[in-house]
Amino acid sequence: MTDPSPPPDAGEIMTVVHEAVGGIELEPAEKREIWRFTQRELPYLWSQRTSYFILGSYRDPYIRRLRAVQNELTKQLGAYPFIMGDLLELPTDRLNTFDIMFSLLATYSDYIVGVFEKESGGEAPELGEIDDPPYFDKSYVFPRDYAWVTDENLDSPQHVIQAALEIAFTDDLSADEVQANVESLADRAQESGLDIDEQELWDVIDERADEDEEPATYSWVHLNKFRKFELHDRCFPWTTEDELRTAVDELPSPTPRPEWEASQEEEVSALLNSDL
Repeated sequence: MTDPSPPPDAGEIMTVVHEAVGGIELEPAEKREIWRFTQRELPYLWSQRTSYFILGSYRDPYIRRLRAVQNELTKQLGAYPFIMGDLLELPTDRLNTFDIMFSLLATYSDYIVGVFEKESGGEAPELGEIDDPPYFDKSYVFPRDYAWVTDENLDSPQHVIQAALEIAFTDDLSADEVQANVESLADRAQESGLDIDEQELWDVIDERADEDEEPATYSWVHLNKFRKFELHDRCFPWTTEDELRTAVDELPSPTPRPEWEASQEEEVSALLNSDL
């Protein structure tokens, strides 16, 4: 196998890589593997298609939800949705290869899509990466069972569903107490003007029980990061897989080009004009 040669924009790529490894000097063999990775994977991100870098847990059953998002995006003409675990790996023993791959893919992707169902695992540090520059402006999060709780009021159907799940999966309550509390919750929600009834709550509870999955719980740090995306209209909570599939429609479509890219082009144009 011939050694891969550096791509035309090798300097920009190596800037990303050096930041990912903390500025250490790379060995020749490591550079060759990085060039091989970039020549294999980055052309898909530089193509005319709009790329979606999907983050989340690769463990079952969580990987099924990542595939659901990927499948929904694949239906759109001009979309290239991908999961890092499907790509060529960097076979280096010394380097922090995840950081290198993540940085390159996140830098050159059009959009980053995070699907969250728990607070542990590799998706936790990924959330910490995308909630700040340079990735924040093109990132979207889909947290399961998330609702920003500011008080005891029921502000949205998602708050009601979250409360119903917490009631149903509380060990200290008997079946009769769960029934009474869910009924009371539905009544209060309707009195607050929310369009959700008791049967909808039981449907969600029964589905989660069939899956043998308790409600997702998050640390205060996670909740605050989700809230930041929510304030920027880029947080889409979900409870069932069908809701997640529907929520994917909220992502920017493959056309037009992403706003963050258009802004960069405008800045470059302004600088060029200023030099004339």
